Amino acid sequence: DAYITAIENVIASADEDKAPTAQMLTLPGEEYLATKMQQVDVKAIHQSREALRLSIAQALRKRLTTLYHSNVSNLPYSPGAEEAGRRRLRNAALEYLVALDEPETTALCAAQYVNADNMTDRIAALDLLADLDCPERTDALANFYDTWQQEPIVTDKWLSIQAMSTRPDTLENVISLLDHDAFSMRNPNRVRALIGAFCNSNQLHFHAVDGRGYAFLVDQVLRLDPLNPQVAARLLSLLGPWRRFDDSRQALMKAQLQRVLDTGTRLSIDVYEIASKSLA
Repeated sequence: DAYITAIENVIASADEDKAPTAQMLTLPGEEYLATKMQQVDVKAIHQSREALRLSIAQALRKRLTTLYHSNVSNLPYSPGAEEAGRRRLRNAALEYLVALDEPETTALCAAQYVNADNMTDRIAALDLLADLDCPERTDALANFYDTWQQEPIVTDKWLSIQAMSTRPDTLENVISLLDHDAFSMRNPNRVRALIGAFCNSNQLHFHAVDGRGYAFLVDQVLRLDPLNPQVAARLLSLLGPWRRFDDSRQALMKAQLQRVLDTGTRLSIDVYEIASKSLA
């Protein structure tokens, strides 16, 4: 209750300086929260953060809705600090409203995607839709790729947004994207955008209790090693902090590192060094 009151007070001062206000409204990410735990509890971090986000949205729905609409600009797009702060604040409010997972708030997010006159607002809306189970998500992802597939950096973002989704089918979707025209194992940026984003930035699903995220990582490391051992080694290093997790995840991560070593002489020096040092 005290935190929600504090957030309400922050919203009340939103007209004073929009960019710092947006920063204060933004909850810390799951990866950051994990660094504050002696032993990482992946599920508890995700559930606690989402519960707080929803509680704030429910308690302050009217204020957040007003904040969102009052920061819509009818001016032509400007990259200046004032307009950038306005967009940031508007998207911070939208992130809370979408947590309500209601037709009205989903429609608001979809409308922002469709009507956006800048990439910041479009990507912010797409990022939120990517976590939802709704037709608007499918339409927006298809439209984004069709529109921007000739732009490499934007296409990288399209892959990363899907890789970092909290939906239960995210790993299956990532695996299917390995065969998409947009992806190539020979393109390091695409590897980082899809495989790297899932394993490094999707704490919930990479560290799934069944170990499928770890197995996926090693599958891709072994595929990538003959093509780009440096990138493969950097990916494998994500299993290095296995000691920070519970006994079950520790065992699963160590088993995958051992699986790498068991491939024998086919390994590059880079990947072998990461695997052996991680288990030492």
